Amino acid sequence: MIKPELPENEAERLHALRTLEILDTSHEERFDRVTRMAKRIFGVEISLVSLIDENRQWFKSKQGLDASETPREISFCGHAINQEGLFIIPNAIEDERFADNPLVTDAPNIRFYAGYPLKLRHGIYLGTLCLIDSKPKHLNKEDVQLLNDLGAMIEQEIRSIQLATLDELTLISNRRGFLTLAEHSQKVCRRKQTPMSVILFDLNDFKPINDNHGHHEGDFALRQFAEVMRSVFRESDVIGRLGGDEFVVLLSDTDEQGIEIIMERFKTEMDAMNQAINKPYRIEYTCGVASFAYDSELSLEDMIAQADTVMYENKKEGR
Repeated sequence: MIKPELPENEAERLHALRTLEILDTSHEERFDRVTRMAKRIFGVEISLVSLIDENRQWFKSKQGLDASETPREISFCGHAINQEGLFIIPNAIEDERFADNPLVTDAPNIRFYAGYPLKLRHGIYLGTLCLIDSKPKHLNKEDVQLLNDLGAMIEQEIRSIQLATLDELTLISNRRGFLTLAEHSQKVCRRKQTPMSVILFDLNDFKPINDNHGHHEGDFALRQFAEVMRSVFRESDVIGRLGGDEFVVLLSDTDEQGIEIIMERFKTEMDAMNQAINKPYRIEYTCGVASFAYDSELSLEDMIAQADTVMYENKKEGR
């Protein structure tokens, strides 16, 4: 058996998946409708919408299968997300990558597999719409087109979720998505009795970038800033764009020294980014940090407001 390789952009892919807040949610008719159609149209025993998490594949929709998830290392879908276009295995027992796979040698005794990689945006594949059967099969040209059409339907449903929680320009959480994820992180901090901190960023002299160089350069600056945030902060941290040129981070289980180390690294990465992009302007920022005990009764909005106050004090003093 050959385990699926991790995509080069695995961290970005996982961030996009988790931002959607779709993992471990209940079944939804808009997805089940498509898997029912796929199972009947292709006459297969199993049809799934599979999402590839860090160590597992989890089934958002399933027809003909009782399991809700399986390990990623034995998944067919883990291979499928590493390529563009359909991933088709006519007979797994004859394929060296899968011949001794537990899903082939034991139930559900997979022989035929066809997976449509579900693309959120260019290069970001979250999982698959897949067909599975215990008998070998081949897809003809019309079958291929039908599976592509059904896969596009699932992608459209996923994008409708994305629009509600993801900032379309920077591809990190918008205000709504940030608050949703941060509330969950806040509950974890309270349960584990660990502190939390909010960092609010405001870009300096952002309006002149738009006025002097055009809105396309302003958009570029926002995307670059978000990319540095994504590369510096941990997967356990929640990042988002509140709107305009304001960005926010919720840090969990980080003391004052840890925050200083993170912010110094952030400054270093921003300096490197400004040097690399070689623009007639620099992307500069002011930030404010507010820290809270695990049992703080403040709402997230109040925590953000406190960080906002600190940020404006720093901005007035030129820090």
